[in-house]
Amino acid sequence: MLNRVVLAFVLSASALAQTPTTGPSWLEHLHCSMSNTSMGRSSWQLGPGPGGSASPIQVGPFPAVVTLSGADLYRLKCQGCHGTSGEGAPPEINSIINPVRATSAAVIMERMKKSGAPISHKDASTLAKQSETALLERMHKGGTEMPHPALRETEIRVLLPYLQQLAGVPSKQLSLQESTMQVGEHVVKSTCHICHSAAGPNPSPAEIASGVIPPLSTLTARTSLEQFVRKVTRGAPVTLGDLSIPARGRMPVFSYLKESEASAAYIYLLAFPPVTEAPPAAQRSQR
Repeated sequence: MLNRVVLAFVLSASALAQTPTTGPSWLEHLHCSMSNTSMGRSSWQLGPGPGGSASPIQVGPFPAVVTLSGADLYRLKCQGCHGTSGEGAPPEINSIINPVRATSAAVIMERMKKSGAPISHKDASTLAKQSETALLERMHKGGTEMPHPALRETEIRVLLPYLQQLAGVPSKQLSLQESTMQVGEHVVKSTCHICHSAAGPNPSPAEIASGVIPPLSTLTARTSLEQFVRKVTRGAPVTLGDLSIPARGRMPVFSYLKESEASAAYIYLLAFPPVTEAPPAAQRSQR
């Protein structure tokens, strides 16, 4: 179990603006199973099989505040589904590249010129503004097939330039400072909660073999901090079936997450245990 002194330090240093993870996973929301969806697997990579060597895991230190670039926010909030380049996993997960390019008047003018139907800068700017409004709406609220990103205005202002960079649109890159607890909330709500529901009973090895995905609420009781960090960043075997036989884990390995970021996710889950539904006060404070 995580050292209580470390947890107390992070809690006291955090602004405590976080809320618990609640409700069903996004897979459940879409009525999908892991076997028939590419959700969360656009960077698919499996961990080692039983008996694989285990190199040391670094689970600290836990700074009160960290500096996040737009690229960092993209890793924490978007990469699990949209992949490293932003191309997604078509047809299920759309690319973000063209919607971002459509926010540039210069790109629109160049495209229209190549198509033989040039337009003025004024008209291109109008179209670009409309596209930017639609993109910001999606970044604020998500969509029918996209979970709510839970992004603050300051985070959107830092993330958007990086999305533009991915799309080949010149932009000045920015950064911001956030608490370790906030980093953990990003990882859990935008990566883990895609497949893992917030609360529920811990499945048996037989249920796991049948495709049941364990809830987040049982995670800190069944895994140590080091085990969690290893599972997320490098992968680890699981026990399956009535005989509880060790087998290669079926969860994607999120190797692009830093060990400190995976540690932050575990700390967040300890500090804000997932629940089936958010209490009224937490609902009111949701971003």
